[in-house]
This record gives sequence, structure tokens and C-alpha cells, in this order.
Amino acid sequence: MLILGEVLVDYTLATQEIPCKLRLGGIIHAARGLWANDTKYSAAVICPTYLQKEITQYLETHGCSEIIFIGEVVGAPNVISFSDPKEIGHQGYEELLRDRKQISLYDNISDKLKGYKEVVIFPGGFDLVCIKALFGLDTRFSLDIAYDIDSVNEIIPFKGQLRAIFLSTSSELFLTFGKNDLTPLLEQIASISAEALIFKENRGGSRVFDFTSDKEVCIPAILSKTVNSVGVGDVYSAVTVSKKSSLHMDWEDSAWLGALSATAYSQTTFPDDFKRDVKRNNDVPLQHHKLIGGATLTWHDRPSYSIYLAAPDFSYVERQALDKLIKSLEYHNFKLRRPIIENGELNENSTDFERRLVYSKDCAMIDECELMIAVPLNKDPGTLVEIGIAIAKGKPVITYDPYCENDNNMVIQGSNIYSSDIDECLNGLFSLVSKLGATK
Repeated sequence: MLILGEVLVDYTLATQEIPCKLRLGGIIHAARGLWANDTKYSAAVICPTYLQKEITQYLETHGCSEIIFIGEVVGAPNVISFSDPKEIGHQGYEELLRDRKQISLYDNISDKLKGYKEVVIFPGGFDLVCIKALFGLDTRFSLDIAYDIDSVNEIIPFKGQLRAIFLSTSSELFLTFGKNDLTPLLEQIASISAEALIFKENRGGSRVFDFTSDKEVCIPAILSKTVNSVGVGDVYSAVTVSKKSSLHMDWEDSAWLGALSATAYSQTTFPDDFKRDVKRNNDVPLQHHKLIGGATLTWHDRPSYSIYLAAPDFSYVERQALDKLIKSLEYHNFKLRRPIIENGELNENSTDFERRLVYSKDCAMIDECELMIAVPLNKDPGTLVEIGIAIAKGKPVITYDPYCENDNNMVIQGSNIYSSDIDECLNGLFSLVSKLGATK
């Protein structure tokens, strides 16, 4: 098996909560996933020359059978920074000098590649048609399309040799052609004779569209504390293809094993700990993992659940923590009902009639929503009352208390989820809505 793509340096920016983190990224993430699963693999690498020695040492230490440098990055250091490694919202990645970056493929490398029959490509700033020409007609390709692919037309040259296409909710291809309806994108990918489309939906799990059996299945997400989500999708893709190839599984079971490895990767940035956790997962029969299950919430189903925002969502408050939550929910495609925005913002000059009207509208909106997210900044009394109303109506409540101002037993015990950690609240939201969907 061969993984092919760029190697970058990942730099996670430090915050008050987390220190900075510097590590090799790009296809190195996929390499770690294969190494943790004791899978024999090779790597075709595109990188700046200054990284070649470091990459060689790292891959040799992590189980790589053959390292083939197939191209060089010039004009840029191939360093990418991340401001949100947990993918609470947009990860805020910035590639240094990306406008100056150029990739030059080496000559006379096809002889080194033609022997590989199973290849996973992670597209970047290189020509896919030139890459395909380096392999034989019996090579089978899988593509993980995160960025740099604007249209399905760009992968038509692979028609007849495609195994799987991997997409995620952050992929530009998905956001352009499948954000509101996945069907047209599915039809395009099926038309180029891919065996499967595997759609990764972050904390909502993933969907496997197996075109060979005309079957669609959901793979749940096993939600736990997220340490770093960068590269998780790469691990998922590489391990899924490797299991499909080596164990002759169907795409559903292969994706299950890929998802389990990806989950373990999100929970640590230390390779040895990651490998230990993968071994523990692999020692448990797959059927047992399936019985345990997890959260399943597709991207396109999320807007069908209305979420009431209980918070001092006023124009005059300090709202950094509140805005972070709102942007997070929008990023993950949830439908957020904001009563102050929809029903109006009262002030000291509001009449008694206006106050009664807004109160009745807010209560009616709580009835209309499936659940509530509360952010009681500054111990806002209105938010605390709304929490009580929702609890009395039997509505699930997630209380995000970023500054730990409401450490009160009634609030904590009355909430389904209470936390000052937005990651924990987000996981709780996916789990609760997933359960609501199962009930429906």
C-alpha cells in the first residue's frame, strides 16, 4: 500500500487553555494511522528539501517500508498553522507563503511507483493527471479530498481505477456542490465508477455510500474529550482503505475500523499512546464495538432540530464566549433560535404590553424547540429562568458556563450537560440530538 501527498509542518497556536504543538503533518498523519495498525506501507512524498532528512528518519521509525521523494515544494516552507485544533468551529488554518508556493515533480520516478497496486492520494497543490501517469493501469486509487479539488471533473482521469472517494464537511468540493443536498455530488461520483463515497461528518459520524452494493450505512462517532482533531480524517481514510485491501472486508466494516483509529487519534498527540489505544480497540471484536454504538447525526439532518439559545444575547454585553458558541453551532450546521434576535430586545423604555408580548413569544419558542443551550453569562437571571422553564417542560438542556459563574446544584443537576468546556458541550449536543433522532 502506498500513501501519496505532501508533508507539511503543523503548528498549533497556543491559547490560554492549550500549549503550542509542532509536528510533522500532511500524509504523516496517515502514516501514523497505518503504523499504529501494524500495516505495511510505503510513502510517496512531496516536501521542501529541508524536510527530507527529518521525514526519512521519522517514517523509518514508524514502520514505512519505502520512502520515495517524488517532488519538491519551493517558494514556501510548507508550514501550516491552526488556531482551533479541536474543530469546535473553523480550524483557522493558514499556510505560510501559500501564494508563493510551487510544486515541482521529479523526473524518472515512475519506475519506482508502477509496482504499487493500492494507492491513497491526499491531493494538494500538484497535478493529479501527472501523478496518475506514474502508475500502471492495474493500480487502484483512493482519494481523500480535503482541499485543492474544485470539481469532480478533476478526478475523471481516474475513472475505472477508483476505489473510494473520501469527503468531509470542511471540504470545498462538498461545501460547493453538496452542502444543501448531497444527491448531485453522489451521482457525479457514481458516474466515474468509484466503488464508494465515504463522507466524514465530524462529530456526527460518517456515511458510507457503497455503489457496488447500492447500500448506504452510517458509522457512528465515539465521542470523548478531543485533544487535537488535525489529521484525524487522514487516519480514517488510510486505515479504511488498508483494512478493505488486506482483510477483504466490505466498505462498512473497513470504515468502522478506520473510524475507531481516527477516534483514538483525536484523543492524543503522542504516537505511542495512540498505538496502544488502537491495539486495545483492535483486540475487541468489531461486533462488540457496533453494539456499543455512538452518536449518528448527519450534516443534512442537523437543521431539522431547533435549538433555543438562552443567553444575554444583547447588543451591549461582553459576548466573546457567546459568539464563539454561536459560530461553533453555525459551523456544524445546527439551526439556532435566538429569541432576542427574533422577538426583539427590550430596554428601560419598553411598555408593559411589549414585555408581556416578548415573554409569551419566548415561551412559545421554547415549546417549538427540541432542546436548549444556555449560556448564563454574569448569572443572567433571564437565562436561569429559561433553564427552569425548559426543565419543567422536559426539554433537554445543555448549560455552557465558560466562566464557572453558575456552579449551583439546581443548574448543574437540572442540565443534561453542564460544563465550562465548549468541547464537552458540543459533544453533549451531538449525543443528545442523536438520541432524539433515534427516538423519532
